[in-house]
Amino acid sequence: MTEEHDAAPAAATDDRRLRADCSRCFALCCVVPAFAASADFAITKPAGQACPNLQDDFRCAIHTRLPERGFRGCTVYDCFGAGQRVAQGTFGGTDWRRAPQTARQMFTVFPIVRDLHELLWYLTEALTLVSSEPLHAELSEALVTTERCVQGDPASILELDVAAIRQDVNALLLRASESARAGIRTAKDRRGADLIGAKLRGADLRGASLRGTYLIGADLRGADLRLADLTGADLRGADLTGADLTGSLFLIQSQLDAARGDRTTTLPQSLHHPAHW
Repeated sequence: MTEEHDAAPAAATDDRRLRADCSRCFALCCVVPAFAASADFAITKPAGQACPNLQDDFRCAIHTRLPERGFRGCTVYDCFGAGQRVAQGTFGGTDWRRAPQTARQMFTVFPIVRDLHELLWYLTEALTLVSSEPLHAELSEALVTTERCVQGDPASILELDVAAIRQDVNALLLRASESARAGIRTAKDRRGADLIGAKLRGADLRGASLRGTYLIGADLRGADLRLADLTGADLRGADLTGADLTGSLFLIQSQLDAARGDRTTTLPQSLHHPAHW
């Protein structure tokens, strides 16, 4: 790899199974998660209880007005296709309203499958990195193993040790990340750092490790984030106007949806500019 940057990943997530298809789900994201009244949610809702905005046809009554109605958190949630997997695959298309006896089990299975689908997304992206070719056999094996886990019946999914699976996959993804960023001499390690509101306008963050970094409200205008590892970085309210995120690693659409930017923000080809930018 050169000092500039590795080849940008291909569209790692063309696999429709890893993209949410709400039309094939039973609004599990509107029922399963709990949320508290805050800047992201207008109300408090316990886990397993349907949002009051959920209609009988599993559609949201305020879908087109979520931000102005105080439900900004809904607009940045991504199930990575776990919703339709659980609804149509694991439970064979039988919804929890018609078969209420399945509700508790379905609501418990969903977050497990969602976590595993997120890992599948990251593994798929890692396999597109030219620099990770020496790891392709291990990445492919982890992908197949994880996919096999989500293909099980409800009982087998509930028996999975998701923490152990995540630990193993994360270790592999970290190796892929380090390989991709190895040639950048100026790369910074800011893993888990508190950079809330940080003034990083025009900062050279090429190849930086920003895994789990808090960048809420940070000024990243014009920052160079090429090949930066953004796994789990909190970009809520961060200003990415004019930032270069070409080839950034493990950036997901919901992170962009939670941030600010404009058409001058350069993105990986597998992602798109949010409508509100």
